[in-house]
Parts: sequence; structure tokens; C-alpha cells
Amino acid sequence: MFDYTKLRNRIKEVLGTQDQYAKALGLGRVSVSQSLNNQREFSAGEMLRTAQVLHFSVSEIPDYFFNQEVQKHEQDKSWRCERG
Repeated sequence: MFDYTKLRNRIKEVLGTQDQYAKALGLGRVSVSQSLNNQREFSAGEMLRTAQVLHFSVSEIPDYFFNQEVQKHEQDKSWRCERG
């Protein structure tokens, strides 16, 4: 699963809402919601259009679309290891 927090924040910053993002990509609101909730994969074309619409470079696509979601128990384990 991927963490789309950075993408969600950029959508809000540039377009204001997911609905506006969906319109800008020519997608339905439900498709965008499903993608952002890991129920549907973003296509390569959607990723490229997103970079254009949200004004970031193609080289930044991995930063927005390929961040692995850290599971809660992994976060807890990491925190315990750091604290000793």
C-alpha cells in the first residue's frame, strides 16, 4: 500500500479539493477517491497528468506516488527501538 499524504497535500495546495483534481484529470470523483485510498491503481498517464496539473516535475513522481505506507505496528516497533 502507498501513502498518498504528500499528493493529498499538493492537491489541496494547488487545486483546493479532490473534486477539482478529478475534473482536472478528466476522472470521476469516485475513481480519484479509490486511487487515493489504495483501492485502485493510478495509471502512468494519470501520474503524468498529475505532474502537469499540480506543477511538479516528472522526476518527482516517485515522491508523490510510491511512498510505502508504514503500518502502525512498524511505527511502534521503530519508536521502541529508537528509545531503547
